[in-house]
Amino acid sequence: MLFECAHRERSERMSPTADPIAHFGAMIDRCYDYAEAAKAAGRPIVGIMCEFTPREIILAANAVPVCLCGGSAATIPAAEQVLPTNLCPLIKSTFGYHLTGNNPFLNWADLIVAETTCDGKKKMFELLGESKPMHVLELPHKANAPEALAYWTDEVRKLKTALETRFGLQITDADLRRAIRLMNRERGLRRRLAQLMRHDPPPLTGRQLLEFKSIISGMEPDLDQYESALRLLTARTAHTATTVDNRARVLLTGVPLVHGAERVLELIENSGAVVVAMENCTGLKPILDDVDELDPDPLAAIARKYYHLPCSVLTPNSGRLCTLRELAAAYRPHCVIELIWQACLTYDVESHHVRKLAEEELHLPYLKITTDYSPSDSARITARIEALLETARPD
Repeated sequence: MLFECAHRERSERMSPTADPIAHFGAMIDRCYDYAEAAKAAGRPIVGIMCEFTPREIILAANAVPVCLCGGSAATIPAAEQVLPTNLCPLIKSTFGYHLTGNNPFLNWADLIVAETTCDGKKKMFELLGESKPMHVLELPHKANAPEALAYWTDEVRKLKTALETRFGLQITDADLRRAIRLMNRERGLRRRLAQLMRHDPPPLTGRQLLEFKSIISGMEPDLDQYESALRLLTARTAHTATTVDNRARVLLTGVPLVHGAERVLELIENSGAVVVAMENCTGLKPILDDVDELDPDPLAAIARKYYHLPCSVLTPNSGRLCTLRELAAAYRPHCVIELIWQACLTYDVESHHVRKLAEEELHLPYLKITTDYSPSDSARITARIEALLETARPD
């Protein structure tokens, strides 16, 4: 079980480490310790399940933003006692954690922010809201509508008010600016780490890069370790600049690879490729832009940054195609692989446009993989990846 380590009695707490990879490898334990201490000190825990939720506002309320997206197949059978079996595995896994009580972060949550990014999530949130306090953050789905940004800004202001009311505090502009600077620093460090993958050869595998993340944002020890990793990996790129790399460079797009659900990424790289860029919500998409620190209205600046996330729920979602063009130019992939979770209809339909972009405009081989959290189809997926790589490997 993904979070079972958090339930164990430990004789000693996780100690600081000078090794960034080891630091983030113990991410769940570290987040558990951090959230446990915050809870004991009276700080609220706020659960989120989408990159559209502005962490800056939660941090400005002196609360702890925790990503609750489930990445374990083990909790899905419990969820299927209530939810349809032909539903996105991320939704089922998350709800399964709720039913089994095996996610301490979800158990601790004083509030859950429910983002209306898909119909499956919205209906699951209704069930979750029967026993957990919840605030619904509604997205405007018409990306180009003149009134959409104003509507979204009002939703962000409502979230601020909801946090103030629930936790009995006032969020000032100064609080927001401090949180903006903190999150901009975190995004900037993660962005610089991702940009190291532009090198040939890259200093990491895509799987290793994905480890440099946390389900809790804004933890100072993590930021220090990001800076340490940048120093180490920048030096590594200088030493390997003349190394010949015969691995195919892959641009991965599609659904998020939440903690515990990295199987397809591992299959790609075990087949002899390297994923140099991940466009998805657990990759580059949420960290490409920062919040304007100089805007006289910090809340409006926060709203603008998150409004521009190119999610497949938007119609039309031309921003995603623009992002893919930019990533292809910067990271020089040999092929594009798109990952779709079973029953994720918005990404599944949108794959038509992504395939057309890859094959007709970027002139890159393209592969769509539709799967769930079960490893039962791993052999079939591996065979398809290997067939793609035969056409995509560099000369």
